[in-house]
Amino acid sequence: MRAIVVGSRGSTLARRQAEMVMERLRELYPGLELSLRIVRTAGDRDQHTPLEELENLGGSGIFVKELEMALLRGEADMAVHSLKDLPTEDTPGLLLGAIPARGDVRDAFLSNDSLPLAAMPPGSRIGTGSLRRAVQLGALRPDLEAVPVRGNVDTRLRKLREGEMEGLLLAAAGLERLGRLSEATELLPPDIMIPAPGQGALAIQCREGDEELLELLEPLDHRETRLAVTAERAMLKALGGGCRVPIGAWGQIYGQELSLLGFVASHDGRHILEAQEQGPADAPEALGQKLAERLLSLGAGAIVAREGPEARAGWV
Repeated sequence: MRAIVVGSRGSTLARRQAEMVMERLRELYPGLELSLRIVRTAGDRDQHTPLEELENLGGSGIFVKELEMALLRGEADMAVHSLKDLPTEDTPGLLLGAIPARGDVRDAFLSNDSLPLAAMPPGSRIGTGSLRRAVQLGALRPDLEAVPVRGNVDTRLRKLREGEMEGLLLAAAGLERLGRLSEATELLPPDIMIPAPGQGALAIQCREGDEELLELLEPLDHRETRLAVTAERAMLKALGGGCRVPIGAWGQIYGQELSLLGFVASHDGRHILEAQEQGPADAPEALGQKLAERLLSLGAGAIVAREGPEARAGWV
């Protein structure tokens, strides 16, 4: 069996996620030779520009393009991504070899005084790098100020502790994988703070035609997770939003049924559309398309057309 090179971003969280996949492969295939290759992406090099502005400058996939190029050049055999970072359009020559069982889909709230979000004093600054979180925060607590924050998890937590903000919103799955979930003040219900499409899930990307590797990855693929995130990403693709427009989606499997909750909002939070659809679990793309069509009928098309091309420079 050949040696496998695993590509990853260089952040502590990205490394940990790649190591989790490598550990699982070693459990399944004792003696399998695996090595880690770190690749810096555009999103890693620029730690200051808001994500939606970076997307406008360089297109979608600011955290994955260089990793994909490493795969295509044969410098890595597989890459481990946070699924929410992957564009919905497939890259020619590459495919998702496995989507492991999903972690926590929720967003975590952290505050210096251990106060829950509902108890934060008016005017408190809440850090986030996500338009989706900023808009939903504004709907929940319009008396708070969402402020943009970039950097890896450690950097954001340090900025919170140093007083650059009074609260912080992060993905719970990332904190859990780093062993820091206990630092969260509370975990926000996903029907209140709807997560990003694919949040909490990992994606293992590899080259088409690499049958040996695809066979190795098959036991890592989790059917329920793949169905749920496929529906979420199908909705996102049909809406055409990316990081430029606040969009959230949450898919849940109930037996043979799949329930999908989604929302689209304007940058200023004045227009927030939310809808839910349910359908057969084995037809996730159709369900995502159906929910997108419903949101479009409610006015999502106008929001995406009006605000998608323009990045919001600051927070509301």
